[in-house]
Amino acid sequence: MARRSRNRNASSQLGEIKQAQIESLDQEGRGVTHVDGKTIFVDGALPGETVTFQSHQIKPSYEVATVVQILKQSNQRVMPKCPHFGICGGCKLQHLDFAAQVAAKQRLLESDLWHIGKVKAQNMLPPLYGPTWGYRHKARLSVKYVAKKQRVLVGFIEKGTSFVADMNSCEVLVPEVSRLIEPLQHLILQLSIKDKLPQIELAVGEKIANRLVIVLIFRILDALDMQDEVLLKAFADEYKVQVWTQAKGPETIKPFHPQFLKLIEDDESAPANTLPQLQYSLPEFGLTYPFKPNEFTQVNPQINQVMIRRAMQLLAPQANERIADFFCGIGNFSLPIARSGAKVLGLEGLANLVERAQQSAELNAIDHVKFAVADLFKMTTEALTGLGYFDKWLVDPPRDGAFELIKSLDVTNSPQCIVYVSCNPATLARDAGVLVNEKGYLLKAAGVINMFPHTAHVESIALFERC
Repeated sequence: MARRSRNRNASSQLGEIKQAQIESLDQEGRGVTHVDGKTIFVDGALPGETVTFQSHQIKPSYEVATVVQILKQSNQRVMPKCPHFGICGGCKLQHLDFAAQVAAKQRLLESDLWHIGKVKAQNMLPPLYGPTWGYRHKARLSVKYVAKKQRVLVGFIEKGTSFVADMNSCEVLVPEVSRLIEPLQHLILQLSIKDKLPQIELAVGEKIANRLVIVLIFRILDALDMQDEVLLKAFADEYKVQVWTQAKGPETIKPFHPQFLKLIEDDESAPANTLPQLQYSLPEFGLTYPFKPNEFTQVNPQINQVMIRRAMQLLAPQANERIADFFCGIGNFSLPIARSGAKVLGLEGLANLVERAQQSAELNAIDHVKFAVADLFKMTTEALTGLGYFDKWLVDPPRDGAFELIKSLDVTNSPQCIVYVSCNPATLARDAGVLVNEKGYLLKAAGVINMFPHTAHVESIALFERC
């Protein structure tokens, strides 16, 4: 059972209980209403509902509140699947029908495009759906030893607090990982460094020898003793996972146990000096991507395949075209583009990801793609022009967007079309405003990709064409 949430603002003065009708959802999944000229964000309320609420954060122009009572319930309200919903901060929309979640995200994208970028898409693309539960293949779980109760908590952070939620399962994690939460709590409680282990990062790859490859990175702030090592090894063996450790920075991440493992235990010819590697594939393009557990990959591999298919449809790469993939990561888009016969340049700010992308190109026998390290947040018109002319762009930036890159466009270096994949509708809207209102592009199409069901996170894709 989830424990009762602590008062998020114990020192704040609570407002009086008021009544209002909820108008919409904001980017954090909260209901939005207006009372006496102020915007009120009401946690737990849905559009169309009449609720009473009490504010716990009161500012001159807005308030943040929590539902006290639902007087008129939305017909889109559903029973959350997870018993920890409302306490755990990982999911914020489980109480909203799944189709309505996606529709709300589409409306949010349209609203941001207009109110921030002053642009409208000529065509709103149908939303892309994926699995609704058990989809998450990567996550960071917080760990907290509670000395007074002689317990260890392993999970996500509570909603609105800095405390670790008391949870024993997670409906959005891969089921094989969800089932590890309680065993991990029992394991860590036995360790000598139970109070010096703040985080476990997890990564799940595709099945090898009919078994998921699961890596758990234990962030350790002190050395393991001999008994700790025995316990960790026994855990890895019992649950068929790989235990890695991280003592300091990312460069200290390394396999702990097992060090080596036959891929097929009853196959005498299988090499005994290998460890099953994390990987994901794109069958439609005949591609396989190995990756390390701390390297960025999409958390939802099924929707990643659908997203890449749509990006390729919008980009329509042709043989011998010269195409740039900005913020290319490990080549998630670069290699499918190159499969068309186009000549691809992938640029990325992190050297380790560039190295991994090049290795994947070699593994998949693609020789007309090149990768290089570049700080795209410091792009200039001169530097962009120096890369040469590209027929098309694929842009997939982090949450900060691609503002400096977009500003660097001029008549000599502007591609015919740009496919922009975004994980933040606000920065997409800002950059879209520059492309359309300053750089001479049309926003031909845009739509959401529901990469993170039951969360307020909005992933989207847009197509810009030069006028």
